[in-house]
Amino acid sequence: MKIRWLGHSCFLITSEQGTRVITDPFTAGKGIGLEYKEVTLPADIVTSSHGHADHNNTAPIKGSPVILTDPTDSTVKDIKIHTVRTWHDENEGKQRGPNLVFCFEVDGVKVCHMGDLGHKLGKAQIDEIGKVDVVCMPVGGVFTLDCETAMQTCESLRPSIVIPMHYKTEYCGWLKWTADDFVKGRSNYRKLDTDELEIKASNLPKAMEIIILKYRG
Repeated sequence: MKIRWLGHSCFLITSEQGTRVITDPFTAGKGIGLEYKEVTLPADIVTSSHGHADHNNTAPIKGSPVILTDPTDSTVKDIKIHTVRTWHDENEGKQRGPNLVFCFEVDGVKVCHMGDLGHKLGKAQIDEIGKVDVVCMPVGGVFTLDCETAMQTCESLRPSIVIPMHYKTEYCGWLKWTADDFVKGRSNYRKLDTDELEIKASNLPKAMEIIILKYRG
């Protein structure tokens, strides 16, 4: 499988059979504070973790994708999908509503996209997620996890790979923390000069590794 960062919390996941998943496509523009390029790629599946404009702009996606915005246990082509209910804040959604964690099984690799997770996961949620290989984790603070809590959450899930998302960049200035803030003082990370990572079940790292992808537009 391949995973490509399209900016903010949006990724393109492509299976070996060519099935394409796009996660949390955003509304672009200075008005919303996101100057990433609007995502218009074709997809077979589009997921939205919650109904905010920086995560639910499904209309521009090309093709005739299955659009998933509600809790589901389903299989689309060769990809299995399971959702875990969480919250966008620390008060069970009273401030910002619900958030869905989407877990995908792709070519023997389990990828969990955490959406705008706003709280530490409870034991039941960790158990429901289960063994996970790749976690896409928000780390930028402001309406979601800060760096410290995001790292604690990663350590509770124990994935092989963590890909930071939803953080402060030159294209998104309103978040508090950058990817560099997330890995400060750590050695278990790599910064790639590409927006895409190929992952195989046979060569996952044995210890947790943080991979920072480079936005290419």
